[in-house]
Amino acid sequence: MGELDGQVAIVTGGARGQGRSHAVTLAEAGADIVVCDIAAQIDSVAYPLAADEDLAETVRLVGKTGRRCIAVTADVRSREQVDAVAERAISEFGRIDILLANAGIASNATVARMPEQMWQDMIDVNLTGTFHSIRAVLPHMLERGYGRIVATASIAGRMGLPRSAHYAAAKWGVLGLVKSVAGEMGGNGITANAVLPAGVQTPMVMNPAMYRELLPQIENPTHEQAMEMFEAGGGLIQPEEISKMIMLLVTDTGARFNGETFTVTSGLSANLP
Repeated sequence: MGELDGQVAIVTGGARGQGRSHAVTLAEAGADIVVCDIAAQIDSVAYPLAADEDLAETVRLVGKTGRRCIAVTADVRSREQVDAVAERAISEFGRIDILLANAGIASNATVARMPEQMWQDMIDVNLTGTFHSIRAVLPHMLERGYGRIVATASIAGRMGLPRSAHYAAAKWGVLGLVKSVAGEMGGNGITANAVLPAGVQTPMVMNPAMYRELLPQIENPTHEQAMEMFEAGGGLIQPEEISKMIMLLVTDTGARFNGETFTVTSGLSANLP
């Protein structure tokens, strides 16, 4: 018997990275999964975003656990498309127990030189997309009197990040959104929490554009040089480590957590107030 037997989870940004890890982890615990991803490029993002074959691979990996997985191509910037994901989950499985609002992007520029579209894309995906995802599932969760919502924020939201003010602002906004939802839903059997990782070893971090950002003194930094830098700083967090935190929040134990922000930073947050 799994801790999530009979439950259904929606995972946004589930084609790869943290989203894929969370989908597989919840499936191993017995949940059926609905994953969505834009599976297309956004012009202001310098690294390749997920593609259809990534979504298909998540479906394959979840299927290996013996659970069902449905993949939907959807852009979290569109409320209509996210609503359609929730409707698909209900039509296929009859319920939504868990939402992991995980979809997100990264890009880099100083505030002084940031293009307007880069700012807007970041807010639309990382903050408004989280709002759309939560808004899509809440009526159903309220009707059933049960729900577990976990949003992927970032330690950058608490500490700021040079050349990523738009990212930090969006993730700070996610924290305010989650805490507000937790306050509104208290007593309805619904919890809302956020996880705040530091650097996680996913395609968002492991790409040449990010290597150049982090190692500007090297003309074309290699993967090996980037890994040396990461190891010198304590190493990157693995997606599966975040998935373990997610499991704590979405199982029965999670009833005691509401409006919380859980940092997973290998000690980086020790220097924050």
